[in-house]
Formats: sequence, C-alpha cells, structure tokens
Amino acid sequence: TAKQVPFSLKGDIYFLDAGTPRLPDFSKMKPVGSIYATELNLPTRAFNEGFPGVTDRFEWFAIDYKGTFTVRQAATYRFRLTSDDGSKLFINDELVVDNDGTHSTRSEEGSIRLKPGKHRMRVQYYQGPANQIALVLEVALSTGG
Repeated sequence: TAKQVPFSLKGDIYFLDAGTPRLPDFSKMKPVGSIYATELNLPTRAFNEGFPGVTDRFEWFAIDYKGTFTVRQAATYRFRLTSDDGSKLFINDELVVDNDGTHSTRSEEGSIRLKPGKHRMRVQYYQGPANQIALVLEVALSTGG
C-alpha cells in the first residue's frame, strides 16, 4: 500500500464512468484508495500499469490531491499546470489554474499573491481514455508584478 511521507500531497483516487468529459464533483464520490506524492512531475508518457497496491485501472479515474506548502516571502507566484487530460489548481480554496476537459497534453497558467506562511493547495486531475498521461505543476515568482 502507499505510504505517507513528510511534506507530501495526499491524492485520493476515484473511478469515473467511461466518457466523463471533465473533472467530477469529488464531494459526491467515494475514493477507492490514496497515493502520496512529494511533487507533481509526470511528463507525458504511456500509462497502463495503474497504481500498484491500490488499483490496476489506467483510464477513467480522477485524483484529488491536497496538501500545504510554506511561502517565505510575500510575492505574486505564477503557477503552470500541464496535464493530459483535465486538471485544476486551487490555492487557499481559490481557483488559480483551470486546465479542465478531455485533451492531449496542454499547459495553462495562473498567478496569485501570497503572504509569508502556510497555504493550502489542491490539485484535481482526471484521466479519460487510455494511452497517455501527464501531470506537471511548476511555480515561479512573477516578474514585473
């Protein structure tokens, strides 16, 4: 089974009906298991192995990642979320990046002003039809802002 490590994101895994065109309403669903990640850095690749110890499903699933992170300086932070298929990024419950929908690998960006301290992060991801998977989250200080 998956183990939690310090400073990780917990990702609850959900099964989706075939043909689901976008992220589901997770509040109306029950997770089938959980995984943990210290980063979201999965460039586009073939995916057919599922999640060992959790499920062998490799298509029509969604993951709802939740965690916290700490910011040392007040600034505007720019986030880029790359995914195949849909994804969304929320910081402190505010939608920052919307990359939802069934699509090949695509990136969307968004910015948010953050104060020093701890912040909540939520990344929602879903995989539609098989073959390719991708989920990469990047962050940088915004320039000129």
